[in-house]
Amino acid sequence: MRQVRTIRGFTLIEVLVALIIIAVGMLGIAKIQALAYASTGTASLRSLAAIEASSLGSAMRVNRGYWAVAPQPLTITIAHATFSATDGALNGLNVCTAPALACTPSALASADLQTWATALDKALPNVQGTISCPPAGAPVSQPIGCTIQIQWSERNTAINTQSLATTMAVPTYTLYVEL
Repeated sequence: MRQVRTIRGFTLIEVLVALIIIAVGMLGIAKIQALAYASTGTASLRSLAAIEASSLGSAMRVNRGYWAVAPQPLTITIAHATFSATDGALNGLNVCTAPALACTPSALASADLQTWATALDKALPNVQGTISCPPAGAPVSQPIGCTIQIQWSERNTAINTQSLATTMAVPTYTLYVEL
């Protein structure tokens, strides 16, 4: 006589356990996706800061007529698309609409700083910048070295609940420009 085999399938409990495991895995994937998206935004802001600092560094190198002989020490502070400088020749709105060769070096430097301050304010949130030439205590006979420092606000990428308490960060980007 033949024995009858019973066909056995998955029980309801096994199916529910499998669904729970899949759901936890999907939540992990969603968290990784959110973290990657937030990190992309942070990297974008840092890249913009680097690009803006190097653009001012390039403008400073082009206008060596001002930056190499600027009154020492020179400090320029930028906030809310405006700037103030320890050199009075830079303060005020100087517009060089003529070819760059027709502008005085200080007027060109002032126009470059105003353009840079406006671009910086549009590119980064709550941005502040400082330009210092030369660093404190450096002899003037050495090559002029200016420091461009940019600070802005960005959201922290929270990995867990402990890091949620510090949701805003104020990173700093520093570029040293030798003229």
